Amino acid sequence: MKALVYSGAGLREFKDVPKPALLKPTDAIIKTTSTTICGTDLHISLGDVPACKPGTVLGHEAIGIIESIGNDVKNFVKGDKVIISCITSCGNCYYCLKNLQSHCLDGGWILGHKINGTQAEYTRIPHADHSLIKVPAGIPDKALLMLSDILPTGYEIGILSAKIGKGDSVAIVGAGPVGLACLLTAQTFKPSKIIMIDMDDNRLATSKALGATDTVNPKKVASVSEEINKITSNITAKRTNGVILQDDDLFGVDVAIECVGIPATFDTCQEIIAPGGRIANVGVHGKKVDLQLQDLWIKNIGITTGLVSAFSTQELLDRIISGDLDPKKLVTHTFKFSDLETAYDIFSHAATTGAIKTFIELD
Repeated sequence: MKALVYSGAGLREFKDVPKPALLKPTDAIIKTTSTTICGTDLHISLGDVPACKPGTVLGHEAIGIIESIGNDVKNFVKGDKVIISCITSCGNCYYCLKNLQSHCLDGGWILGHKINGTQAEYTRIPHADHSLIKVPAGIPDKALLMLSDILPTGYEIGILSAKIGKGDSVAIVGAGPVGLACLLTAQTFKPSKIIMIDMDDNRLATSKALGATDTVNPKKVASVSEEINKITSNITAKRTNGVILQDDDLFGVDVAIECVGIPATFDTCQEIIAPGGRIANVGVHGKKVDLQLQDLWIKNIGITTGLVSAFSTQELLDRIISGDLDPKKLVTHTFKFSDLETAYDIFSHAATTGAIKTFIELD
């Protein structure tokens, strides 16, 4: 079968590899119908993820049809259409039972990382009963594919962790795929403001189209903090009951969600968070980040971090089925599987191509 294989730092090969076989009675083999590319795949390709060894098939997101199942698989039959979760879960270990499937003692994020992934014609899925989600007929693959990773990631690590409430002011720093997933799923909780912060005007325009109330480009304002306080001034006035604030009492936002993974964007979250606020870090950080605890301790804020566990996938699928959520809007580019390397090139130059999520269709 054809697959995209990590061959060492800076090297990928689209080539023939053996079709996977069932190794354990809890396995399933999935024939891929569509897949996509994640920013993590770019990091692996560059050699930034040492746990991924050369020879590994890339990818951890896909939709497919069950080709075969092991004898111990109870929840699925051959021919079922399924979402492949980016997280493999045994369903029975200490962490799975705590809804921390990302730390499953016999799984977690392993697809395209520690075992062969989904950018292939077929994929072996361990612990199929807990790592696949059956889907009904009639839902477009472009919507379903967003449930493999980015929607649960944005929802669980961004929105749920931040405990967004009705009327809250929310700033999302980074309008890439996961930031936009946060934007889509935050709207359910009816915040008063959803402010998208990014240096790409095209992504900010997309944010407005997807429901952001306000946008800020840090390159075009003197101070992001001051701009945020202008945007939230009406909220501040209502909450202070006429008390006049001093310049050093700038209010900020109730929730700041970091969706980039670099020190500068986490710094922005620390600067704009209001007293009693919550910072939810979603971005993957590869460098040391300074925690401004000397300023934050007195503000009664909470900080959360995490790797998606994908416990919310069924809930999000139900919202897609009901029409409450339409994530196919995140797909900007469509390719055939044979053009996978072209898709990588387009996705890796998103600043110039405008790519958000790619949809890669197999025959």
